[in-house]
Amino acid sequence: MTQSQRMPAIFVGHGSPMNAIENNIYTQAWEALGQRFPAPKAILMISAHWMTRGVAVTAMKQPQTIHDFGGFPQALFDIQYPAPGDPALAQHITQHLAPLPVVLDQQWGLDHGTWSVLVKMYPQAQIPVIQLSLDLTQPASWHFELGQRLAALRDEGVMLMASGNVVHNLRRMAFQSPGFDWAHRFNNVMRKAILEDDTEKLVNYQQFGQDAALSVPTSEHFLPLLYVMGSKNGHDKTEIVVDGMDLGAISMMTVLIS
Repeated sequence: MTQSQRMPAIFVGHGSPMNAIENNIYTQAWEALGQRFPAPKAILMISAHWMTRGVAVTAMKQPQTIHDFGGFPQALFDIQYPAPGDPALAQHITQHLAPLPVVLDQQWGLDHGTWSVLVKMYPQAQIPVIQLSLDLTQPASWHFELGQRLAALRDEGVMLMASGNVVHNLRRMAFQSPGFDWAHRFNNVMRKAILEDDTEKLVNYQQFGQDAALSVPTSEHFLPLLYVMGSKNGHDKTEIVVDGMDLGAISMMTVLIS
């Protein structure tokens, strides 16, 4: 496959589920990304919202739309994203990651970390989508290395996508806040590390002390970024597609590797 046909890898700062029904600078950036590249033959998504012990991949023909949240308007619960699955690709990924054991999952589906983004990027839901779970028993370096192992899929027409947030602290959310100083400091350090391919800083993000502890109180929203950064090769360019701080403590940075 030629370099021009190689699929990008994208980390999306997905933020609130409300983005699925709102129109703002972030959702507009996602829509533009969906039109920027040829349609992939499939999308492999690593979402912050599927946390497991061990690794699993969705392997059903028709994954369900999961509404894994509460307290939001009915319009959000009414959204269905009926993208097909791809059992053959799921099986291929298990072989790709061998000898790492990967469970072929028939229960999960597409959670809001996935469909709230894809409903903007690919609203027709015509592209097969499978999800890979986050094994939270593993260190950050392991997730980065898994991204390296998945990189070859990009040469097979598969778009590698990850959904989370570089800064994600729901307990410190503040409406109308331009963002806490610690959130901006950590986001800026990570942004610089992303653009400079500074793997050491990305993998060892906890070295940034209190800023890191407040920005990443739990790892599940940060780790998806490492899969995308791990999939980068020497020919790829890195671009910050959009950035900003929502509700004071949620980074909306979206990163494109292409």
